[in-house]
Amino acid sequence: MGSMKPEVSQEVLPYLIEYKDGTVERLVGTQVTPPGSDPQTGVVSKDVLVVPETGVSVRLYRPIDTPKDKKLPLVVYFHGGAFCIATVGEPLYHNSLNVLVANSNVVAASVDFRNSPEFPLPAAYEDSWAALEWVASHAAGGGPEVWLNENVDFEKVYLAGDSAGANISHHMAIRARSTRIDGLKFHGILMIQPYFWGEKPIGSEVTDTVRKGMVDIWWRYVCPSDKGCDDPLINPFADGSPCLSGLACDRVIVCVAEKDILRDRGVLYYDALVKSGWGGKVEFLEVEGEDHVFHLFNPTCEKAMNMIKRLACFINEQSEI
Repeated sequence: MGSMKPEVSQEVLPYLIEYKDGTVERLVGTQVTPPGSDPQTGVVSKDVLVVPETGVSVRLYRPIDTPKDKKLPLVVYFHGGAFCIATVGEPLYHNSLNVLVANSNVVAASVDFRNSPEFPLPAAYEDSWAALEWVASHAAGGGPEVWLNENVDFEKVYLAGDSAGANISHHMAIRARSTRIDGLKFHGILMIQPYFWGEKPIGSEVTDTVRKGMVDIWWRYVCPSDKGCDDPLINPFADGSPCLSGLACDRVIVCVAEKDILRDRGVLYYDALVKSGWGGKVEFLEVEGEDHVFHLFNPTCEKAMNMIKRLACFINEQSEI
């Protein structure tokens, strides 16, 4: 006779189930693809441990044919997954980063931060900052990782991420303005369908009560704050949140998808940044007929490739600021 499953404590669908004995069963985002050479995109990758005490690592990417001492822009990428699923090795992320690196001709460092609930927020933010500090340790050319020493132009660093990762990018740019991180010049942020939220519904959230309630549950699970979905980590416009004019870069692109329940929050962020007095250049891209992180599920479809090409142009365009 088989053993009975433990009693369910909470379901955070479609991501995971937590049981009363403390175990967590993740329903998605558990597959892992190893790094290596990808002949389809001409990109090579490897994993590097960054903080041994916490296990935080990065997966580095660069074009295979990059010659020694060829300096390329660096994209520091933060993956999505509602802060509770996925890793840099998740096949959807690994494949997407290969495509982004190939089209942009950059070096990328994809950050493998720790997930909730085992490591509740703000662990993901602290891990991401630690990864940035590790990257910065290479700016003078004497860091522990040869790819960064040889191939990165630290005057052209971009923060990037999708969903929760775009949220992290925002907070890293805010923190970098108030806490100096020597050696890195942040040129811009690539915000792909950013995960921001709030207690009071806006836009399509007013009528789409099912998805509004679902996203409420996600956030309250990973961040059991007494402020709920108006915690400053998820709502940049909550009382006491840092002003958007404090972003430590001079360019931002905000990408949203028409059918995404998070769309209106991305639009709100874009509009607020335009009016903030920040002084930088902000661009907006809406992909019609698509839902949240559609590009991960089909990274070579026409709409995904158009978005990637737009991001590549954003990275390689000289700042006019």
